[in-house]
Amino acid sequence: MSLNERFQVGIITGTHGLKGEVKVLPTSDEPRRFDTLEEVILDSGRAQRRVKIRSVKYFKQFAILGFEGMDRIEDVERMRGSTLWIGREDAVPLEEGEYFIPDLLGLKTVTDDGRELGVLRDVLQTGANDVYVVRGGKGSKEYMLPAIPECILGIDLEAGTMTVHLMPGLEDL
Repeated sequence: MSLNERFQVGIITGTHGLKGEVKVLPTSDEPRRFDTLEEVILDSGRAQRRVKIRSVKYFKQFAILGFEGMDRIEDVERMRGSTLWIGREDAVPLEEGEYFIPDLLGLKTVTDDGRELGVLRDVLQTGANDVYVVRGGKGSKEYMLPAIPECILGIDLEAGTMTVHLMPGLEDL
């Protein structure tokens, strides 16, 4: 299993003022992530390029970014909808037992009694704890597994597997 080398950290929602700044909706667990970044990869959907960050401010749930060489609104107006990415080397270090969501997607999921449930297809972030969505092939059952130690027994990224315990009631949902 190959690990993702890039992570999305924001989506440009519009311009801010007349001096070439953009309003960014952070998509990272760390909303103030831009404080420590020197550059990001700007992906317009048609092309990608590295841009250096010249300024960072925050307003409500948004980051206001200015990029080097873009000092006028005309320089940034077409960026709306573009995504901002960073390389794995710029990602926030993880604690023991923490994983990047893109690294989890696609893990083969088996129960502690050896049954294969399917593949981890999505991660829902609910606030209290994440919920892992596991599906088998076409027409098979979907499992919603809380990402808690009592249910998620082990994750092996190198082997591409996740071992789970189906607590009472989880098979009936």
